[in-house]
Amino acid sequence: MEKDLKDYITPPVMLILFLLAISLIFIFPVLNMIILGAILAYGIRPVALKIQSKLRFQSISILISMIVVLIPLILLIAYIVMVISGVLTDFFAANPNLDINYTMSQLSSYIPQNPFFDGNNIVPTIQSAGKYVLSYLVGKIGSIANITLDLFILICSVYYFVKDGENCINFVKSFIPDKHLDFFDRTVESVEDVLKSIFYGHFLTSVIIGIFGAIGYSLLGYPYGIFLGVITGILQLIPIFGPWPIYWALAIMDALNGNYPRVVVVLLFGFFLSLIDMYIRPAISSHHADIHPLILLIGFLSGPLVYGIVGFIIGPLILGITYAVLDSFRKELKEAE
Repeated sequence: MEKDLKDYITPPVMLILFLLAISLIFIFPVLNMIILGAILAYGIRPVALKIQSKLRFQSISILISMIVVLIPLILLIAYIVMVISGVLTDFFAANPNLDINYTMSQLSSYIPQNPFFDGNNIVPTIQSAGKYVLSYLVGKIGSIANITLDLFILICSVYYFVKDGENCINFVKSFIPDKHLDFFDRTVESVEDVLKSIFYGHFLTSVIIGIFGAIGYSLLGYPYGIFLGVITGILQLIPIFGPWPIYWALAIMDALNGNYPRVVVVLLFGFFLSLIDMYIRPAISSHHADIHPLILLIGFLSGPLVYGIVGFIIGPLILGITYAVLDSFRKELKEAE
């Protein structure tokens, strides 16, 4: 065994490992953008191929497909910002003499006192949280150059992974010994199944739940029904949340306003959203990879701690792909016995 190991540790191998380590150090600050670019490229590639079949120009087809996919996302973010800013503007216009400190002090008087939480400290706590959020935003604005660089790398990664992703897989495959090619092929198929499960089983479910929510809240007469549906769809992406924070908040507001019939209706509608989620998600995901919910939950919660907001996408995907690779390796070991 010692002889075999020495045979592998040759000067070319050591040079390659050294260069790979140095390269990883260079790309590590933008590794999250590269991974996210590869993920987005997987979803954009089918659109690009369909456009290319009509247009015949690969580069133009890729750029058009990127625009087609990214424009709805940009419009969605712009819509959320516009609605929130409009609500805040109307609120402060209707209450020009509003004293935030006095209001929060009044609210704190209704909070029960207990040894674990002091309602009198709610104002300084909120002020401290506000200062932290403001300083965070200022810091992000101050690092506009880094944000621009990340976006540029993301766009370039998406473009080149869509264009040369298959060549990249073939390049890696060329290093795999013949006896392990079946394992590599099964691993690639498992990774594709995980990506399909995430894209279709979770993102598509969120879109469907968001559409149902927007229609239902609008029919029930709530202002900003479409906005509430959008937020419901976004919360649906996070397993620990789902649609319940929205419909419970609406029910509480209706109860405070004395609109008890709508309290019952909105709660029934909310339970309906939760029930159809239990049906739609398995129905879509069952056609692809079967991933345990705990894996996705850990990915959603831990991903943002490592990669920031993009961790909501990268976290569950990396854990899901890791599970797929381990499962593929387990099957190979069973076949070898």
